[in-house]
Amino acid sequence: MIRIQQLKLPITHTEEQLKKKMAKMLRISPEDILRYQIRKQSVDARRKQEVSFVYTVDVAVEKEAAVLRRVKSSQVSLAKEVPYQFPEEGEKELRHPPVVIGSGPAGLFCAYLLAEHGYCPVILERGKPVEERTRDVERFWQDNVLDVRSNVQFGEGGAGTFSDGKLNTLVKDVKGRNRKVLEIFIRHGAPESIAYQNKPHIGTDILKDVIADMRRQIEEWGGAYLFETCVTGLEFTDGRLSALECEGQGERHFRLEAEAAVLAIGHSARDTFEMLLEKGFEMEAKSFAVGLRVEHPQSMIDEAQYGKEAAALLPAAPYKLTANLENGRSVYSFCMCPGGFVVNASSEEKRIAVNGMSYSERDGANANSAIIVSVTPEDFGGDSPLSGVAFQRRLEEKAYQLGNGCVPQQLFGDFEKGRVSEEYGNFIFENTAFPSAIKGRHRFAPLHQLFPEEITASFIQGMRLFARHIPGFDHPDAILSGVESRTSSPVRIPRDENLESSQKGVYPCGEGAGYAGGIMSAAMDGMKVAEAIAAKYSSISAKCYRTNAQNECAE
Repeated sequence: MIRIQQLKLPITHTEEQLKKKMAKMLRISPEDILRYQIRKQSVDARRKQEVSFVYTVDVAVEKEAAVLRRVKSSQVSLAKEVPYQFPEEGEKELRHPPVVIGSGPAGLFCAYLLAEHGYCPVILERGKPVEERTRDVERFWQDNVLDVRSNVQFGEGGAGTFSDGKLNTLVKDVKGRNRKVLEIFIRHGAPESIAYQNKPHIGTDILKDVIADMRRQIEEWGGAYLFETCVTGLEFTDGRLSALECEGQGERHFRLEAEAAVLAIGHSARDTFEMLLEKGFEMEAKSFAVGLRVEHPQSMIDEAQYGKEAAALLPAAPYKLTANLENGRSVYSFCMCPGGFVVNASSEEKRIAVNGMSYSERDGANANSAIIVSVTPEDFGGDSPLSGVAFQRRLEEKAYQLGNGCVPQQLFGDFEKGRVSEEYGNFIFENTAFPSAIKGRHRFAPLHQLFPEEITASFIQGMRLFARHIPGFDHPDAILSGVESRTSSPVRIPRDENLESSQKGVYPCGEGAGYAGGIMSAAMDGMKVAEAIAAKYSSISAKCYRTNAQNECAE
């Protein structure tokens, strides 16, 4: 096929106009186009009076070579696609099914590929299936009673399930993993548009169904899920993994033999981090970022990004903001949720953490994102690899205390002046009341007391700088909610060229191990680990799985 890049049309264009533009670029008649496929669609809003869609399209025509010879344009070339290739299986015998610990994006895609290629993985998930988990989360938002094993952080799908479902990534992909992830999502119910949107998203409402469908497929291929099951220990024989100690429902303890286990535990499995440290795993504290969720009217963001006329015709606008401060810290937006909600994302008793979430339509009144400030091991204090975890916990405990068990909130103007807010404000842009769009109990509190002084000052400076790009961003009525502390893992678990940890047979994977920063990058890292296991071991039969895993788990 022939690829055309940077094909620009008005946002009101028709399919016929798109086809005519393609034909004109190729110097052929529209009737000569056999078929075409949109590979990428983005919005060019640099000129607010002329907002456009920009496309990359692949076009099938007869006499392709002749067309390419005739067209002299840097925008036109032969389409080159890198098909994803799963490796040929290795020769080493795998006597027990590989175990995947965690069912977030990394664990899910690792298990999916292993199951598809005959490895019959066992997936251990401390939380519940997504259907039950959803009920637990909604109950928590309503009555403020936390289930520490079934919440926004823990359960099938991981923390990404209750988010915007954003699928963009900055990871350089030369092996086709990115597209493979999107194809798998689409196969299981995600909208086909995610294959070409510049910043694709699914939405938490659709993502739940996609995850459940992927689980059913994994089970059909011979894999098995053990929900409400937490790994409490690891056993090693002759320097290699030999078994996992597990705690299942009702505090039932059992032992599961395995030669290969994938640590896809996510960034909030703090008890597992502690267990790994006790077992002698090499671990190191890493930099991450902390801050607050910030809400604005979505209509304000739309107009700032697209202009008034285009904003009425386009979906809710996202934004991405970043600034490097003179004090050496970075301030930036994270997990921006157009038309979304702030959510109570806590997972530990008497600690508060927040996140953002959007449904697929992104049709809520408010935009929100985390505005976060970089922190380094120098900020944490202590020499432990888990010093960043301790730092997070201190912030979350203080947020809980400030909010008296609810999500603490404060208007930005009051945050600057150091006074507790009394009511939501009226954004000048809207000239109407501007309440919070939040899931979970919340109350006004002195959020200005939450952070060390330098982080607070950096946050305020970042808000001021971002207002240069989005007018009104630093409006006094912007709503702050805290604390955004789970932006990425505070820990890295080193792995070698075979993707194994210092303890052989254990494969650190995804965001929790420090190798990803979102749904897509975590999913792609899960694929990498599945490839590493497959390249080393030969596949096993479903019969082997049934006689080994189920019997051991029944003990």
